[in-house]
Amino acid sequence: MPKYLVIVESPAKVKTIKKFLGSNYEVLASNGHVRDMPKSQLGFDVEHDYEPKYITIRGKGDILAALRKAEKKADKVYLATDPDREGEAISWHLAEALKLDDKKRRRITFNEITKTAVKESLKHERPIDMDLVNAQQARRMLDRMVGYRISPLLWQKVKRGLSAGRVQSVALRIIGDREDEINAFIPKEYWSLDVKLLAPGEKKPLTAKFYGTDKKETIDSEARKNEIVEAIRQSEFLVDEVKKGERTKKAPFPFTTSTLQQEAANALNFSTQKTMRLAQQLYEGVELKGSGTVALITYLRTDSTRVSEEADQAAREYIDSQYGSEFVAEKRTAQTSGKKIQDAHEAIRPTDVSRTPASVKELLSRDLFRLYQLIWKRFMASRMAPARYETTSVKIQAGGYRFTVAASRVAFEGFRTVYTESSETKEENNVIAGKIEPGMKLSEMGIEAEQHFTQPPAHYTEASLVRALEEQGIGRPSTYAPTITTIIARRYVAKENKNLYMTELGEVVNNIMKEAFPSIVDVSFTANMESLLDSIEEGTISWKTVVENFYPDLDEAVKEAEKNLEKVTIEDEVTDVVCDLCGRNMVVKYGPHGKFLACPGFPDCRNTKPYLEKIGVPCPVCGKDVVIRKTKKGRRYYGCEGNPECEFMSWQKPVVQKCPQCGGYMVEKGNRVVCADKTCGYISEK
Repeated sequence: MPKYLVIVESPAKVKTIKKFLGSNYEVLASNGHVRDMPKSQLGFDVEHDYEPKYITIRGKGDILAALRKAEKKADKVYLATDPDREGEAISWHLAEALKLDDKKRRRITFNEITKTAVKESLKHERPIDMDLVNAQQARRMLDRMVGYRISPLLWQKVKRGLSAGRVQSVALRIIGDREDEINAFIPKEYWSLDVKLLAPGEKKPLTAKFYGTDKKETIDSEARKNEIVEAIRQSEFLVDEVKKGERTKKAPFPFTTSTLQQEAANALNFSTQKTMRLAQQLYEGVELKGSGTVALITYLRTDSTRVSEEADQAAREYIDSQYGSEFVAEKRTAQTSGKKIQDAHEAIRPTDVSRTPASVKELLSRDLFRLYQLIWKRFMASRMAPARYETTSVKIQAGGYRFTVAASRVAFEGFRTVYTESSETKEENNVIAGKIEPGMKLSEMGIEAEQHFTQPPAHYTEASLVRALEEQGIGRPSTYAPTITTIIARRYVAKENKNLYMTELGEVVNNIMKEAFPSIVDVSFTANMESLLDSIEEGTISWKTVVENFYPDLDEAVKEAEKNLEKVTIEDEVTDVVCDLCGRNMVVKYGPHGKFLACPGFPDCRNTKPYLEKIGVPCPVCGKDVVIRKTKKGRRYYGCEGNPECEFMSWQKPVVQKCPQCGGYMVEKGNRVVCADKTCGYISEK
């Protein structure tokens, strides 16, 4: 019997795939990349056609030795790394490191780790796609050029440990531009004007909203509001027009990487990094009783909404059997954005629609279950019929002004029986009581006017930043989470209550990048670079052409910046904590484990203290400030700054308001605030 070796990226897949393939297949993992450019140098030769230099990654020697030993016994080696550019590059690096000849090495890919998909992939073995490999090589080299040439400049001009990145620097600029918009925003006054009206013989009034005259008007001052109120008070309210109709709302498309990250952030409050980590577990497989390790979702890095014929059919049959044929959608084409998408992949979907969230709930951790449920519901909804609403629109005239009433009633729930997006609530029936006809006179029961001010654009959240990056063509599915994680980890951006705020350090780095490297942080330039990488993947442009056109301009810009940029000093944040040894006010410093307090008199005074961040809540026991503390193992909790004299502690974040039921303190739990005393049980929305 011939022997075969299958090499995958993750050890988590080994057992499952081995089970599918049988005894004459050996399955081993490379644990990701095995070769990379050396960390100590740029990694390619500018003088000799930009040829990259690759070395074995430290710590991967034993893995490669085991793979070489297994490869010698095998008649054929299947390279089964992930089905994307990076996976293709890993396969090529493995082939080069193991010195596999073209006949022995074969590339296979599967979009889901199921028996059918894995066995089918063996029937479609192919050579390594060098266009995909070269697209990934070019991306890696472009990122290296920016990081390795600009980061040392930031160290020299600002402080050590800073970094620039081809995508991260643009993301930082996008956040900075939004902050500039917010700071420059001037609020404008406007008024809402509603009238309560009663139809003849009815008890429940209608609420009619001010529209304008023939054209829509915004009431921009109290004087104008008073003028309109005066006019309508001296007039009759007459129904001018009643229009009935029907409105449909289509189901959303199944998830792509970007839309999954956005919806998981909005609906589940997950960071992009957490979403990708959990999705990776669902893709690689989780232990299910009686079934062993089972992959629950398809590949998680995709920007396509396409779904295989088999999966589409299975979903439709399930919907028909569970909800009825009227809930099954008509056939629908995948969403297109006009730009190149990685259509080799499907949308993110369950591997088996009959494996409902309820059936696996007890076998998954809480967060894994919530993410799987979100993916399952979104996919099922995407195969379901639109929701239908019966609508009524009423136009009312008074004093030369028009008021409108809009009402709707759910005629058919459609996909909403399964899924509602986090950005909207399930529409309740809003029916106009009684009969309303043109020419009918309505009685005025009260006028409600309220002053408002326009709001500045919202700060970016992780979800809205992912959407902005995707809409502007910056980065690809695999880059969103690491990009956001990096700018937060570098402390260029602070995350508070979901919002992303630029720090002083972030402003300094952003300003340097805009001044010295305008093209690097130019949104259009970066988006164009992504399309060039797509062209390399399609084989229409040489990867070295892209690299050699990029580097000389960057090199020149770096040399100019070294000469012309002034050194920037970032002042330490001074606190009111006094140094016990020398009496100076201590300052906040950053270490590998986060913030700490240090004496500014270093090196003469080397005193340090833990930095206790206040949360703005008084201690329920003694009234001092509650601060964030950490256990020896690094778990976060909330305690009194007066510890050890005061022993108050809570795993949940306390809030200022007291429990209205028992007077005790309350804590945050998800989107709710609950009494800390379980016997009381008081709960309210945040």
